[in-house]
Amino acid sequence: MLKYTVRRLLQSLVTLLIVVSAVFLLMRLLPVEGYFGDGYDKLSESQREAVLQKMGLLDPWYVQLGSFYAGLLRGDLGVSTIYRQDVPVLEVVAPRIPYSMRFGLVAIAIALVAGLAMGVSMAKHKGRALDKLWTGYVVFVSAVPLAVYLLFIQLYVTELFGLPLLFDKYRPSSWILPALSMSLGSIAGYAMWMRRYMVDELNKDYIRLAMAKGLPRSAIMVRHVMRNAYVPMAQYLPASILMTISGSIYIESLYSIPGMGGLLVDVIQRQDNPMVQGLVLIFSSIGIVGLFLGDLLMALFDPRIKLAKSEASR
Repeated sequence: MLKYTVRRLLQSLVTLLIVVSAVFLLMRLLPVEGYFGDGYDKLSESQREAVLQKMGLLDPWYVQLGSFYAGLLRGDLGVSTIYRQDVPVLEVVAPRIPYSMRFGLVAIAIALVAGLAMGVSMAKHKGRALDKLWTGYVVFVSAVPLAVYLLFIQLYVTELFGLPLLFDKYRPSSWILPALSMSLGSIAGYAMWMRRYMVDELNKDYIRLAMAKGLPRSAIMVRHVMRNAYVPMAQYLPASILMTISGSIYIESLYSIPGMGGLLVDVIQRQDNPMVQGLVLIFSSIGIVGLFLGDLLMALFDPRIKLAKSEASR
């Protein structure tokens, strides 16, 4: 297990380095106006070059990348140039993390309860009306653009139930629609995962043998089918949970939630390059950590995985 963990950790670190380097280099292709704020047009060409030279943006790319990694080791993601001028990126992001985490945790709780229950009911009633009904929901959520049904929810459900249109931290009722909106896609994903894995288990020989021996169907479903169906889901849950907790970019912007997702939209619109770079790196890191934890959970929960072999044998 230790050898497998170390190997996966090293692979995750290499992936993270590649992502960080790619994001850094791509950000250097953006217009330099994002480093000047509102004073870009007021500066002469020589003054602009002096500012860029001071920021190290005229150095060769490998020198800039090395300086960036040196700053990362110190916990420095740079400073905002437009959104909050000369304020460190981490200082801007820190107050927004609790909002994203709270909404993410509530959304994950809703999605896990509703999605897993929906998946179990779909598997138990495969091919019947309930299965078709929930499959229709999954298809709708997957096929219809996110902006369409979320705008519909915001405009009409708020009026129907008298809920606030935008988030207000002093009104608990304003938390309801954003949390539900964040959970809709995860509900569909968890439901389809659970249905797929339960149907796979129901078709295996050991389940048929248990049924032939006369074991109660309820006992078979709980002790064998559902228990084994949870194992493959362990690989996807950490990444899904961490990405949800980190904030929904569209939903936070839609409901004016002061979280990390809404902040990313705002700084992109304002062309604050250091802020965009820092937030993209944070989101990328969260995703890679989630995948790493998923692999570890998969290895812990499923004894059939041969940890000493290469991943191709899994």
